[in-house]
Amino acid sequence: MECFLRSCQFVLKGPPKSSPGLHVVLGNEACDLDSMVSSLTFAYFLSKVSGSEKTPVPVLNIPRAEFPLRTDSGFLLRECGLTQDALVFRDEVDLHRLHRAGKLALTLVDHNALPSTDCDLEGAVVEVIDHHQLERMPSPSCLVTVETVGSCATLVTERIMQKAPEVLDQQVAQLLYGTIITDCVNMAPEAGKVTPKDSKYAVLLESRFPDLPPRGALFQSLQNAKFDISGLSTEQMLMKDLKVASGEGLKLAVCIIYMTLEAFLQRRGLQRELCEFCDRHGYSLVITMMVSINEKKELFRQLAVYSSSTIYREEMSRALEKAHSPCLNLSPMCSPCAEVKAYLQGNALASRKEMMPVIRDCLKDWGRRSVHCSNPEDLGELEEQFGSSCGPVTDDESRARPGTASRRYRLFAEESGMEEDSLVPPTPMNSLVEGCPLDRGLPRVSAEAVLERFREVTDEARTEDRPPRGQ
Repeated sequence: MECFLRSCQFVLKGPPKSSPGLHVVLGNEACDLDSMVSSLTFAYFLSKVSGSEKTPVPVLNIPRAEFPLRTDSGFLLRECGLTQDALVFRDEVDLHRLHRAGKLALTLVDHNALPSTDCDLEGAVVEVIDHHQLERMPSPSCLVTVETVGSCATLVTERIMQKAPEVLDQQVAQLLYGTIITDCVNMAPEAGKVTPKDSKYAVLLESRFPDLPPRGALFQSLQNAKFDISGLSTEQMLMKDLKVASGEGLKLAVCIIYMTLEAFLQRRGLQRELCEFCDRHGYSLVITMMVSINEKKELFRQLAVYSSSTIYREEMSRALEKAHSPCLNLSPMCSPCAEVKAYLQGNALASRKEMMPVIRDCLKDWGRRSVHCSNPEDLGELEEQFGSSCGPVTDDESRARPGTASRRYRLFAEESGMEEDSLVPPTPMNSLVEGCPLDRGLPRVSAEAVLERFREVTDEARTEDRPPRGQ
């Protein structure tokens, strides 16, 4: 394995223009243990059996500088005699340039759909191996293996054992074995992760390689490494295990942090650090799933939802509270931060993998609302959809409190990070003057802003129609 990884680095240093290119095996953007091991081992398998002229290369889907945060991944590599120096990271290879040159084939492991930032690479995807909910459309040019097992490494192990069992050696087996027992919580049925297929291949690895570390000891060592967040800043904690959900012009961070929510919320300057984190990386909202072990040695989960926008925070919180597939069974907790909503997650079996479709559905729902806002006849529906978060103002309230609508309009603009003036089309300039503010198109207008403007116009019309007092 070490020689294979070193050869990949040699290929990347400058393949000749006549080279047919690379077959990159890419894990998901969280680059957790499962993604890393699935990428490494499947690329190694391809290097032994693939008849393609393209060179198989495993690429870890994070910058190299972030890898030290994956403490469990680093631990397993060291236990298997591998070093971080031999790995290839996303910031060390330009996949988009390779694709434009027609020199890229892409296999996705531990995810089955590319994020929006990589959508241009879709034409290069030739295979998918994953254990998450299927999100991609079927294509005759892409072989898809998606099965809801506990670990993607289980599916990689299955492929290797079925197609080329001789590829397995002690080193490769330990990588796969350690990942399977970690993802399946030491194969404990009560954790709700392990499936019969996970158990089957864990046992096969144990029987074929009797010198593998004892299951319980290896699992505990990996857990200790995973939960070690000593000395990490808030940003490093968030980046340690982060996935991105995006859509409708929004980008959300969905993070896992291995500590209690109570301890996390007591971090000094937390709300400021969350705000800076969002500004730095362009996130509109951050959802953190806190994972820890209670005194009964049981895993339990808590959730925190942060956004400087009340609208985004409340809408996402409501979607998570009402989720039924799965039901998260959320109970509100006290939060010392005004912009963080905190919950105890009663359904400890619902992991981030199960929660992600709920988040994506919420984003799609926001998109449908934006479409509705273009039709004035749908104002009644918009009133219901946005009323709970925007606080609708009745006619009586508007007359009793002049300027209420405009104040709420300004509040929305502030929450959305927009200047009020940016929602008003600029004054056209003389055609003889070079450049015009309209050259880049009209500014985007949100559903809430349209609704507020209709209310303002209605209130103004009623005020004009009402006869002056005393007449």
